[in-house]
Amino acid sequence: MSQRRIPVARPTFGDREESLVLEALRSGWVTQGPMVERFEGAVARAVEAPEAVAVSSGTTALFLALHALGVGPGDEVIVPSLSFIAIANVVVHCGATPVFADVDPSTYNLDPKAVAAAVTPRTRAVLVAHQLGMPADLDAIEAVASRHSLAVVEDAACALGSRYRGRPIGGSANIACFSFHPRKIVVCGEGGMITTRDAALAGRLRRLRHQGMSLSDLARHRAKGVVIEDYPEIGYNFRLSDIHAAVGVAQMEQLDRFLEGRRAAAARYDRLLSEVDRIEAPRVPDYALPNYQSYIVRYLNADAATRNALLEALDARGVASRRGLMAIHAEPCYGDVGLRGPLPETERAAAQTLILPMYADIEADDQVHVVEALRDALDGTGKAT
Repeated sequence: MSQRRIPVARPTFGDREESLVLEALRSGWVTQGPMVERFEGAVARAVEAPEAVAVSSGTTALFLALHALGVGPGDEVIVPSLSFIAIANVVVHCGATPVFADVDPSTYNLDPKAVAAAVTPRTRAVLVAHQLGMPADLDAIEAVASRHSLAVVEDAACALGSRYRGRPIGGSANIACFSFHPRKIVVCGEGGMITTRDAALAGRLRRLRHQGMSLSDLARHRAKGVVIEDYPEIGYNFRLSDIHAAVGVAQMEQLDRFLEGRRAAAARYDRLLSEVDRIEAPRVPDYALPNYQSYIVRYLNADAATRNALLEALDARGVASRRGLMAIHAEPCYGDVGLRGPLPETERAAAQTLILPMYADIEADDQVHVVEALRDALDGTGKAT
């Protein structure tokens, strides 16, 4: 058993995060206040979006986006099955039905042809994920959506800092949703953000995140004289605290450094893995500049049991890894919901992919150890030992 342990992910925190958290605590604003406003501004500038609305998680961001677009009972939303389960759960929470479409095996993102085939008269929207920070082919998907008058919501939970055809993910979108979970590029512990170019939509999202209140606590605090709020619609408590936002502000100041570190680490993995049989490194299409939120590889010709044995073998050698992406339609809680036909590429990718350790400050020596452990775990027959 190896004594050296390399985690699959690790956030980077320092004095700046501590300083801003202390500033938030001393300000008296514990819940949604000026630090949230600063965080929203930082994200909006980074993705070149006019509006950014902070919420409590990436999942609540997705739910609010669909809710604000009017998705509800009787509607269908096309989603990938090859993704984290939240992308389907939020559709169900809206009272609608998720319809699973297959993916492009080279990017693990929704296949535009599969999206077109999944459209019915009940389809209301397409929820497109930029899987693990790899941009989806937005132009092709939006062309399908436009033909059928469908809304497109981008699940950009993993894609902060990624670019599509030179543009930041979330900047040109009608609505995109980000996450700040500990395995993301920018980490708050928990938290989410919705970016949009629609000022009226942003205003409604801000009301919905705070019980439908017509003005925020911060706006009321800044007003001259007494201001009485009203509640034009029923909303939710999806606010982000200023404590979480303070961490986010500090992290956003380091976004370029985080991206540089991850892209350098990905290039190093690409070189090291070029001589490892049966392991396929990520393929990046010409239109994409990923942020490498995760580094996903494919164990060629493997089945799920063989891939899982490889995960165990890596763990025994001191390397933490994870299965690549789940197939939501295979989970017991979904059964036959949303399944219209076979999803061969989804099932193949779910069985064959795995994630190697990736974080902004991963050491080159640790990456060498990861690849040596991977090579050592594969015997001459292509099975994990």
